[in-house]
Amino acid sequence: MMKNKGLHMVAFLLLIIGGLNWLLVGLFSWDVGVLFGGMSAMVSRVIYVLVGLSALYILATHKSCCKMCGTSGGM
Repeated sequence: MMKNKGLHMVAFLLLIIGGLNWLLVGLFSWDVGVLFGGMSAMVSRVIYVLVGLSALYILATHKSCCKMCGTSGGM
């Protein structure tokens, strides 16, 4: 059982949001950050930093919490 399930869920949600944002950028050249004032707006920068930190957190903790990659002999 995970100790920080809430933190994991928030990080995972932010990672999904970031991934969907990149999908929109790739397909339509439209960045969700524009809604918050673009890259120069502090709120957009904070969101981008949180998405990046979430990616690092998931990367660091993935193997211990993933059912496919966990201690059962996955990757």
